[in-house]
Amino acid sequence: MLKKFVVNLWSNKNFGWRMTRICALLCACLLGYVMLFEDSFIYFPAKYPEGVWKRDAPRAREGQIVAHIEDVQLTAADGVRLHGWYCTPRVGRAGGALELVEARTTLLFLHGNAGNISHRYEVIGDFMQLPANVLIIDYRGYGKSEGRPSEAGLYADARAAWDYLTTTRAVPADRIIIFGESLGGAVAVDLASQTNACGLVVQSSFTSIADMAGEVLPFVPRFALRTKMDSLSKIASVSCPKLFIHSQADEIIPYRLGRRLFDAAGEPKRFYEVKGAPHNLTYEIGGAPYYEAWRDFIKSSCDAKLR
Repeated sequence: MLKKFVVNLWSNKNFGWRMTRICALLCACLLGYVMLFEDSFIYFPAKYPEGVWKRDAPRAREGQIVAHIEDVQLTAADGVRLHGWYCTPRVGRAGGALELVEARTTLLFLHGNAGNISHRYEVIGDFMQLPANVLIIDYRGYGKSEGRPSEAGLYADARAAWDYLTTTRAVPADRIIIFGESLGGAVAVDLASQTNACGLVVQSSFTSIADMAGEVLPFVPRFALRTKMDSLSKIASVSCPKLFIHSQADEIIPYRLGRRLFDAAGEPKRFYEVKGAPHNLTYEIGGAPYYEAWRDFIKSSCDAKLR
């Protein structure tokens, strides 16, 4: 009886047309919602005072290397004021004194889409051991930076950080490694395609926002997305040495997208896989071998140019 009722119901042309219109309207509303609130699906900023901002002055045992953090203020080309940290390695000496460690390489650290720079404090401490100086900025709308995030805005923020290093700090371009993790990988690829850095490191990143949307929002057509972050079309124009880092256990950004980006890149390049690391545990699970891969990359790219 129920089957017969359903068949008769759908055989009614008016009902079938009505249901088709309702489904089309629902799809249009859903698509409109995604387009209207697109940024909220991409950026997850933590604004100050959220985070861990209060840090005691660094102390170190004799021989221990710690991070000395200096607040920096930048201004992007469109006038948005940005906040960041310029971090240098210091080694503990007898009596509690801290001595600057010579670091010939500077990392321009472009973080992922969530949190702010204060959530990367521990990672910065690990990078001090390379040793390397680190400039990490909060994009507009993150941490203590002004504005609201957007694709063009993030690119402008990264450029402001590059100009700060090369102009204000007078760091030679051939001593700067542009490092982007996750969403920051797309920002890093864009910046590296326009500059002459000594190296580019892309960690747990993707080919494009359209490809990522296809993974999490497959019903959204590509033409409806304002944000492109199309690293795949830019990576071939990056001529400096490149290191790609990813894990097959990444549950957020598929490993195959990271490999596809690597495959599209020109030489010199290398791929380093962190086995068994979920997206947000790459550093912890990577451990000492992960940082050794960094040292090898710095030695073969930046240090080789300084000899």
